[in-house]
Amino acid sequence: MKVLITGCNGQVGHCLVKQLEGKAEVLAVDKAQLDITDQAAVYAIVADFEPQYIINAAAHTAVDKAEEEVELSFAINSDGPKYLAEVAENCGAVMLHISTDYVFNGMGNEPYQEIDPVGPQGVYGKSKLAGELAVIDACEKHLILRTAWVFGEHGNNFVKTMLRLAQTRDELSIVGDQIGGPTYAGDIAAALIKMLESIEAGAKPAWGVYHYSGMPYASWYEFAQTIFDKALSKGVIEHSPCLHSIPTSAYPTPAKRPSNSRLNCNKIAIQFNVTPSDWVYALNNIEAYK
Repeated sequence: MKVLITGCNGQVGHCLVKQLEGKAEVLAVDKAQLDITDQAAVYAIVADFEPQYIINAAAHTAVDKAEEEVELSFAINSDGPKYLAEVAENCGAVMLHISTDYVFNGMGNEPYQEIDPVGPQGVYGKSKLAGELAVIDACEKHLILRTAWVFGEHGNNFVKTMLRLAQTRDELSIVGDQIGGPTYAGDIAAALIKMLESIEAGAKPAWGVYHYSGMPYASWYEFAQTIFDKALSKGVIEHSPCLHSIPTSAYPTPAKRPSNSRLNCNKIAIQFNVTPSDWVYALNNIEAYK
């Protein structure tokens, strides 16, 4: 199995490299080795390596900055995936691409299914949707994995931010009316690898879009509560800040945040036997997040 991984220094990319060690011949690249917005460079590296699978874990994920960095967001989140998908099609490779719940409008209370209408509210979501459509259009053998609220031991994320703030703050106000499924990066990597191994074993999957995120659903406030409870029990922090639940309106940001980030993960469970990420269990290893 020959696998090209882009964005190898991101949260999911880092886990993919670790988990594929000994299982596949991997070419792991970050922006320094491959700028996915450079079409010629993408074509050259794929022609040289000849991967059977391309996993695109590279993305412009700075949601607020995206409102100003529109061209950069679309270059990384749309043009890059397009070039990777085109070259995957040319060489007969399978294209696996990571996307986001931000392709939806973030309203309602029901978990989003893959067939639900999209309606991104900001530049980040619009650029990621454009990337999805580009991959679908360019490569027949594609698997797009939408996920949400990613965290892990590597890189910057909500868990690390909370642990850092606990060192200096006695009180914290956390948004309580945005609901989603926190998703452990290691579980996303494992889900992608399971999809890949299923194809290697001869399965003929339904190409298209799949949802994968954590359970149970929680608010950012509830997520923070669990983080501090775990950290306190493990001795990672000496005291837990007093938490206050606030509405989104009390914490304005340049980009609109979805109130509903719930993803329905039934399709991936049926097709690939992949179960939702157990984010509470993943926090048992909270010592590694410091």
